[in-house]
Amino acid sequence: MSANTGSCKIVKFEPCTEVNERLQEFAEDFFEVVTNDYTDDRLEQLVGYMRHDVQESALEKAAAENGIELPPYEVEILSSQDWLADNVIEFAPVDVAEFLVYGIHEKNIDTKGKIGIKVYAATAFGSEHQTTKCCLQGISDIHKQIDFTPRVLDVGTGSGILSLAAAKIWPAAKIVAVDIDDESVAVTKQNAADNGVEAQITAVYSDGYQSKTVQDNAPYDIILANILARPLIAMAEDMAKYLKEGGYAVISGFIEDQVDWVIEAHEKFGLRLEKVYEADNWRAALLKKAK
Repeated sequence: MSANTGSCKIVKFEPCTEVNERLQEFAEDFFEVVTNDYTDDRLEQLVGYMRHDVQESALEKAAAENGIELPPYEVEILSSQDWLADNVIEFAPVDVAEFLVYGIHEKNIDTKGKIGIKVYAATAFGSEHQTTKCCLQGISDIHKQIDFTPRVLDVGTGSGILSLAAAKIWPAAKIVAVDIDDESVAVTKQNAADNGVEAQITAVYSDGYQSKTVQDNAPYDIILANILARPLIAMAEDMAKYLKEGGYAVISGFIEDQVDWVIEAHEKFGLRLEKVYEADNWRAALLKKAK
């Protein structure tokens, strides 16, 4: 990360059916922070955050040098003394079920009997997102259903919040946390150390379920996947393959109009819908694999 003080520019690319993979990789290399948002009409929008002193011409030049044809985009200015701290790091504590997620900037946090999860979210968004809140509720609900220590897989771990929650609510659990972004893997490892659960969490790079670490530790009692609708659907068969019979999955990253689409894709492989969680227009689902 660069020195991210002062204001920043937000580059919002034109929404599309699916963000081109090469554009996604380029954006993750060029921008300080990248998010993928869904519009209300089920389109995906790539959004990049860059320092205020970076010119649009630099973006255009870098794209051309990498053979990337940029889709139409708009640039907005986010005014702040320190945009990274104000908009990414210093999020308000998030209180969900048994959990209280808070940033490293909180010096004297009162968890009020909750399970405290301390995160440095600057390089991996997700701490406050509605899908994260839904997934935390799903973890809480699974905890009420089982009476054993589970083996857990967190696909698309981001900053590792769901892995941290699983490690803390099941203190003896072993969790494999994976992401296709090396920086997310590094942040997850740091957050695990900051929370004293590094012995429980193995964070590695993996494109979905493809890594040897994921496969060697299968099958899993619980799989968590807070990503996006299309990759969830693409990996539904792998989720069913690596989840134990009777095991639970929490999936999220889709909106109201996509619920049937996502759930039907998983039901084809023996995953039964147990519950749907709602937060604004975002949805999550608790699934169970048939025995």
